[in-house]
Amino acid sequence: MAQPTGVLLVFLLSVIVPSSLSLYFHMWETDMKCFVEEVPDETMISGKYKVELYDEKTEQFVSKQGVGMHVEIKDPDKKQILSKYYQNEGQFTFTTHTPGEHYICLSPNSTRWFSGGNRLRVHLSIDVGEHANDYKQIQAKEKLSELQLRVRQLLEQVEQITKEQNYQRTREERFRYTSETTNTRVLWWAVAQTSILLLVGAWQMRHLKGFFEAKKLV
Repeated sequence: MAQPTGVLLVFLLSVIVPSSLSLYFHMWETDMKCFVEEVPDETMISGKYKVELYDEKTEQFVSKQGVGMHVEIKDPDKKQILSKYYQNEGQFTFTTHTPGEHYICLSPNSTRWFSGGNRLRVHLSIDVGEHANDYKQIQAKEKLSELQLRVRQLLEQVEQITKEQNYQRTREERFRYTSETTNTRVLWWAVAQTSILLLVGAWQMRHLKGFFEAKKLV
């Protein structure tokens, strides 16, 4: 019975824990593309990219030296975490210190601001949490067996799940506080409207009474 439970645990961990994002997109040399990763604090994020330039002669995208990339990363408070120029192929890694949305922006280091420049294709992969670790390198450096390495992976996955749960709990508390504050404001606004209507109604009745008395109609 222990083996199915272990298999189920591995399956659940692989489903619950966010893994990686891998894609490619097109852009011009004067463009900037930004991606948002919403993660808890103390989480490692690693990104790899490769830039290919469109060759009009072959009508294909090819790797070419001289076309670099500027990577800029900001935390949820819009504070700059990383700002660095890389070659046409590179890797960046950083650790979050504030939970929330982190902005990863890529822009070619081109000087063609007015002509638009050439068309580029960028391959990008972003790994979050324990998926950002190079376990082959860790295994070789610390001389771990396959079982020890797998146990370490599971422990780091559990730690990442705990961080995610704490972050979601914080988001839920923030949302509940916002909802309660909004409900309180709506309630007081309704009370204020009702009070104003009663005051206006009382003033109108008093005004009409004085008008009828002046006309000796009552």
